[in-house]
Amino acid sequence: MAQATAPTNGKTAGGRKPVGTDISTARRTSRLRRHNRLRKRVSGTPERPRLVVKRSSRHIHVQIVDDTVGRTVVSASTMDAGLRGAEGDKSALARQVGALVAERAKAAGITAVVFDRGGNRYAGRIAALADGAREGGLDF
Repeated sequence: MAQATAPTNGKTAGGRKPVGTDISTARRTSRLRRHNRLRKRVSGTPERPRLVVKRSSRHIHVQIVDDTVGRTVVSASTMDAGLRGAEGDKSALARQVGALVAERAKAAGITAVVFDRGGNRYAGRIAALADGAREGGLDF
């Protein structure tokens, strides 16, 4: 029986890359590593819950979470009916989502939050969302 040799071009015998070596996996694991490092310091309390940001290539989702009971108090995203057909670029939509979550938080009696950027850089859509939430009356 002949023994198979491994290809020398960095791919498996089937012609595919090995799992976990493509750039999208590396970006995702790096972001998760940064998020875990951030979560060591940031935690939400009933008086000052955590504002969590999830950013995809097309949408942005925000939740205000009380970590003591593990409950989402308020949420908003670009998928909401009021923002679904809104005009503007992604940063403008992120600012609108920030204002919307601030409005919903005030209705729920929340005025101060801790900001969890989810391992993303504080720039672009993340900064626009934070600015919109501050303009809406949330204290970071």
